Amino acid sequence: MSDANVRIPEAARDRLAAIAAAEGLSLRAYLARLAETMLTPAERADRAEKARTALEKWNGYAPTGSEEDALDSELDRRLARVTSR
Repeated sequence: MSDANVRIPEAARDRLAAIAAAEGLSLRAYLARLAETMLTPAERADRAEKARTALEKWNGYAPTGSEEDALDSELDRRLARVTSR
């Protein structure tokens, strides 16, 4: 496997290195592990679609686009209320 150089702010590098060290890993190993555990936007969308399909099959739940928007707005409102405390 070839290595790549990534330019990031020094403070970010130091923070990531500290997190890696606390887990007993080199920064290189930590970033490789992190990359393996993260999903791309396409993978997240695919996983979400599979979850929606399974939920609809399991209990018939199939919200419309406007219902999803209303639920998203409600969640945003509640999160804003909690984070402003």
